[in-house]
Amino acid sequence: MKVITANRLLNGDVVWLGKDDAWVERITLARTFDGKEEVAEGLAIGQKAEADQKVVGVYDMDVTVEDGVILPVRLRERIRATGPTTHPQFGKQAQAVSA
Repeated sequence: MKVITANRLLNGDVVWLGKDDAWVERITLARTFDGKEEVAEGLAIGQKAEADQKVVGVYDMDVTVEDGVILPVRLRERIRATGPTTHPQFGKQAQAVSA
């Protein structure tokens, strides 16, 4: 299972391709893709968004779903999903606490 990720060109935020081809800031809202054809479809949507200068650095990443929650497989992707490893009061960790 995979999700499509990139960085928003306007501000550099990590984003994931969500429902209705919208770019979302939380991996929990990402759309999952199974199989080569679905992943290729998602990458094509991402590449179009990159051509339209909405995002940059589009790629697919492996995820698992545990108790209905999307979790990145690789440590690098876990860090991208949760925010910086220093000063958590400024990253996505702070947003989660204030929400």
